[in-house]
Amino acid sequence: MDELDINTAYTLIRDKLILWIESLIAMLPNLALAILILVVFYFVAKAVRNLVGKMLSRVSNNKSLNNLIENIIYIIVIIVGCFIALDVLELEKTVTSLLAGVGVIGLALGFAFQDTAANFVSGIFLAVRSPIDSGDIVQVGDIMGVVQKINLRATEIHTFQGTLVVIPNKDVFQNPIYNYTHTGRRRVDLSCGISYGDNLEKVKKVSREAIEKAEGVIESSGVKFFFTEFGDSSINFVVCAWSKNVDQAGYLETQSNMIMALKDAFDENDIMIPFPIRTLDFGIKGGEKLKAMLSKSE
Repeated sequence: MDELDINTAYTLIRDKLILWIESLIAMLPNLALAILILVVFYFVAKAVRNLVGKMLSRVSNNKSLNNLIENIIYIIVIIVGCFIALDVLELEKTVTSLLAGVGVIGLALGFAFQDTAANFVSGIFLAVRSPIDSGDIVQVGDIMGVVQKINLRATEIHTFQGTLVVIPNKDVFQNPIYNYTHTGRRRVDLSCGISYGDNLEKVKKVSREAIEKAEGVIESSGVKFFFTEFGDSSINFVVCAWSKNVDQAGYLETQSNMIMALKDAFDENDIMIPFPIRTLDFGIKGGEKLKAMLSKSE
C-alpha cells in the first residue's frame, strides 16, 4: 500500500514537472519576445527622455520642471513596455491584478509615508511654480546659500560657509523663500551714526556723494539716505544703495567698499563717528563727581 502511494505521488510529480517543462518550452518564443520588448522599450524610454529634454530646454529655462517632465515620461514609457510584455506572455489576468493592486498599494503607501508624499507633492509644486532654481542665492528659514539641486524629495543648498544642507521640499514650500537672484540686483543697507555736534545736512550730502562713488554701487539707481533715531551717543542713519553684484562675495565686497568710502569721507570733512559714552555716578543720591567723593573721603 505504501509502495503504491509512493509510485502514485512520483507519477503525479513527474507528470506535473513534464507539463511545466513543456509549457516553458512552448512559451520560450513569447518569453524571448517579451524580453526583447522590455529591452527595446528601455532604450526607447531613454531616447524619448533625451529628446523631450532637448525640446524643453529650447522653450523653458526651468531645469527642475524640465527634469520632472523628463522623468515622468521615462517612467510612463517603461510601464507601457512592461504591460505589453505581460500581454505577449498571455498574462492578461496578471495585468488586471497589477492595475487593481496599484491603487491599493498607492493608498497604503500614502498613509504609511505621509511625509514622503508631502515632500513629493511639494517638489512638484516647486518645479511647476519655480520660485527657486539651481544657482539661485536663497534664504529658507535660517539657511542661506546657493541652490545646488532640486529633486522630488528635497532641495540641496550649499551655504557660504561650505556646508551642504538638504532641506525637505515640504519645509521649503511651507516657509518664506528669499530669492536674491531673480531680480538681478541686491541692496546694501548700511547703518551708521554721527555725533550730535555735526551738521545733519552736511552729513547727508557727504554720505550720499561718497556712497555713489563707491566701487560696485549702481549709480543710476540712486542712493537713499535716512536718519533713523536719536541714539545714546549718536544720531543714527541708514544709507541704501544697490550692488552691481548679486553673488555673495560681490555683495560683501560692495558693502566693504561703501564702509571704507563713508569712513574716508567723514575723516576728510571732520565728521565724527562717536563711540558709546558711559557716565559713572559715584554718589548715593546721584550727581556727585568723583573728585568731590575723593575730597570727602580725605
